[in-house]
Amino acid sequence: MTSFKLTVAAATVLGMLVAGCATAPWPRSRAAIETPSASCDDFSVSIYFERDSAAVTKEARSVLTGAGAMAKGCQVNSVRVVGLADAVGAPGANQTLSEQRAKAVTAALDRAGFKAVEFDVAAAGDSGATTRDGEARPLRRRADVRFDLATPTRR
Repeated sequence: MTSFKLTVAAATVLGMLVAGCATAPWPRSRAAIETPSASCDDFSVSIYFERDSAAVTKEARSVLTGAGAMAKGCQVNSVRVVGLADAVGAPGANQTLSEQRAKAVTAALDRAGFKAVEFDVAAAGDSGATTRDGEARPLRRRADVRFDLATPTRR
């Protein structure tokens, strides 16, 4: 009889705990727990290229897909894409290559879902690719992408 009373008491306590959870101020759906609100802070990414290439790599497409995920739920005011080149080669060729890189990244952004976005596209060529001492700066084979975001207005 004592174990029966203990079992009934345990069941009563467990029932009270479960009932208390049902009235707690927690989200009612799993989606409310798993879907964080967008922070809509501006951010930048860099897309790297092989030497003498403007081809957007698989890794770069992955970075752009991640950028799309970061911008989800936000208003994208503009995207600035600046193509860069290293100091190897003729300045004119480096300017052309940096322009091609900027255009390739812009096209990849369009395919990644940034269709109705104002793009500001520029190319710096090899400008800034060497230090004042004439030393070549590493990792200049890239395009820098700056996302200008805002929290969407609610109507």
